[in-house]
Amino acid sequence: MKKNLLIVNANYYKDISAGLIKSSKKKLPKNYKIKIINVPGVFEIPVTIAKNIKKFDAFLALGCVIKGQTPHFNFISQASTNAIMKLSIDSKKPIGNGIITCLSKKQAIARKKKGAEAATAVISILSQ
Repeated sequence: MKKNLLIVNANYYKDISAGLIKSSKKKLPKNYKIKIINVPGVFEIPVTIAKNIKKFDAFLALGCVIKGQTPHFNFISQASTNAIMKLSIDSKKPIGNGIITCLSKKQAIARKKKGAEAATAVISILSQ
């Protein structure tokens, strides 16, 4: 059955987000209709999903947060995760969380394939 899926991609780290998209698309069935919306950072992902919640069957939230010298990393990571979970539960639609949180850019580059795990999770929920 054809499904409409929205990928909301935070492209602050363009090379990392490109890897997340590439790995997720490899896992998605060919018959899925996929749209990608790019946003500046992960904080903008939940509101973009909320604005589109009725238009799609499922969502992938992709992006990267790298820890800096301030607590900003903790606030953004937690707020985004909580908002995505709430949206998913309230809408009863799967949102694959492919937002990676890392301590360094080297870690982030090594985890670019996490998009595939988020896609696999969404496919699993859609098949229930």
